[in-house]
Amino acid sequence: MKQDNITTKREQEKRIVSLMIRTYCKGHHGTRQGLCPECQALQEYALLRADRCPFMETKTFCSNCRVHCYKPAMREKIRAVMRYSGPRMMFSHPVLVIQHGIESIREKKRLEKENHEA
Repeated sequence: MKQDNITTKREQEKRIVSLMIRTYCKGHHGTRQGLCPECQALQEYALLRADRCPFMETKTFCSNCRVHCYKPAMREKIRAVMRYSGPRMMFSHPVLVIQHGIESIREKKRLEKENHEA
């Protein structure tokens, strides 16, 4: 994958996680603009992880990654964000949700194929 494509993929991932954290913060903490300090810290952490991800070229989603680079506490927080925000994104960003579904199906098929060949 070309460096430009990796950069684009990395920026898209950062944009999506930021949208999800914003949705969660608004719903759980009642923020109207920006993020509460807890969600701001989570976003900064998630963006840093995305910037440092060595598997960006080949991975689909962090949940499918064989190396979990999030600290356990932050991993639980981001899971809560994903569980809450994922279904709500269907109304605010339906194209992103559909793309995520398609990528998830492709990754599942690819992994099944890999397991059968091994």
